[in-house]
Amino acid sequence: MTFKIIFFSLLFASIGLHSCKPSQQAHSFIPESGMFKVAIFYPNGEGKTFNMDYYKNRHMPMVAGFLGKNLKFYEIDMGISGRTTNDKVPFIAIGYFYISDVSEYNNAIAQNRDSIVSDFKNYTNIQPVIQISEIKYLGHNKIK
Repeated sequence: MTFKIIFFSLLFASIGLHSCKPSQQAHSFIPESGMFKVAIFYPNGEGKTFNMDYYKNRHMPMVAGFLGKNLKFYEIDMGISGRTTNDKVPFIAIGYFYISDVSEYNNAIAQNRDSIVSDFKNYTNIQPVIQISEIKYLGHNKIK
């Protein structure tokens, strides 16, 4: 009886430890060749305002919801400097949507354009510049 308890305890402990992989992330967010990237640029300038908290917590999740399963992941960059630390940042923020299908993206945006555009006033006074690109190549630094 004691042997069975010890055996099963060790078995469950072994399974539990084996399933814990702290060095791996729960999700892998790596773009792939053939995916598309929608970049939303918010140019800097005199009198420009941008509420990063609202953009991060409300606007981008709202748009992500409109995109559904076509959206693989999204990211948000906040500009910190230009070419050098003394240069003004050219873009206050840049948002990215990584998608599989451009037509599906365009349809989702068209169906929800009013909601998206009317939300701008809640976080910025900047007219965004948008570029859709196809990811053609991903390179990795081979130096470790």
